[in-house]
Amino acid sequence: MKQLIIFASGAGSNAARIISHFQESKEARVVLVVCNKPGAGVINIAERNGIPVLMIEKERFFRGDGYIPQLQQYKPALIILAGFLWKIPTSVIDGFRGRIVNIHPALLPRYGGKGMYGNHVHEAVIAAGDTESGITIHYVDEQYDHGDTIFQARCPVLPGDTADTLAQRIHQLEHTHYPATIERLILNAVRPA
Repeated sequence: MKQLIIFASGAGSNAARIISHFQESKEARVVLVVCNKPGAGVINIAERNGIPVLMIEKERFFRGDGYIPQLQQYKPALIILAGFLWKIPTSVIDGFRGRIVNIHPALLPRYGGKGMYGNHVHEAVIAAGDTESGITIHYVDEQYDHGDTIFQARCPVLPGDTADTLAQRIHQLEHTHYPATIERLILNAVRPA
């Protein structure tokens, strides 16, 4: 049974979908949720599903041991970022290289980088007059939204869209494709070319 760790900072809708997806799996299960924000909705989701939560603080994460000893205890096949808003430090990337994945609410390499998350991304897509947007699932490296692409899915940007209406379509793509893509990664254990 492969072990999965989810890092999340917010409400946890993607984390909930991933936890639910692997609940009956014989291949993998979510064994830990890591959170940096007290009171985040993902904490309640983890508790309802009997999954321990590791609360982390900035100083230790970035300038201490990065919580690597606690993470290594679980021997994770994958660390899954699901709305985690801190950049992953190099020490953690090195400790789990090729095993950290993220989902981004745009078609990278466009609309990625520092400060490009949530509605900031959707507002930029609409302001640019793009006719489509989507999601990118990618490996995490030392730069924001830069690692090798694993999967992309697209949706239209409709006339009259707001950041909120576009976000609804993007969330549908995330909820449909993130758990399934994680499952494929686990089953195939293959990095993209």
